[in-house]
Amino acid sequence: MAITESSDCDLIFYTNPMSRGRIVRWMLEEVGADYRQVLLAYETNMKANDYLAINPMGKVPALVHRGQVVTESAAICAYLADAFPDAGLAPDLTDRAAYYRWLFFAAGPLEAAVMDRVLKAEVTSDLEKMVGYGTYDRTIDTLVQAVSDKPYIAGRQFTAADVYVGSHIMWGMEFGSIPKRPEFEAYVEKLANRPALAAAKALDDNLIPQ
Repeated sequence: MAITESSDCDLIFYTNPMSRGRIVRWMLEEVGADYRQVLLAYETNMKANDYLAINPMGKVPALVHRGQVVTESAAICAYLADAFPDAGLAPDLTDRAAYYRWLFFAAGPLEAAVMDRVLKAEVTSDLEKMVGYGTYDRTIDTLVQAVSDKPYIAGRQFTAADVYVGSHIMWGMEFGSIPKRPEFEAYVEKLANRPALAAAKALDDNLIPQ
């Protein structure tokens, strides 16, 4: 994989090194495709009209592949796995149910539960039925079961879902929004030595202003 400055590159990655773009950077390293990166700043060009035409949310990451726009980190991970099948990051149909289940569990209930915890948003018992995750503790317990049932989140094969779920767990444990359960630590240990993760981390860390 190489980052290119060529305007002819058909894969463009919009990101900021201190964003969820780090998840997609890891995924790009896993699939091994050439791409052109466009770095955006939060208060300036991320809210400029030319980027809002790509993602009206004014958020990163975003991907443009052969003229098609994909936003939302989970969707980008799933898309890249399908767009570059030789990387083997989308499981066979027999494991696809678990793949989709936990990929979108992390994008939905897990992220909502963790962000509510970080923001100190209280969900009282009478409101549990109104939020998709129910309770933070139940969400974490469910995730513990998910990473304990099999070698990887969707089966015996490392997939794009591990990139996404693993990123949430690693960040959460690092910043204290997800507890350091033994099951999480064992799962993350299987991901930590992946060359693509190390390469992606080095690329983004080198882009952070000192």
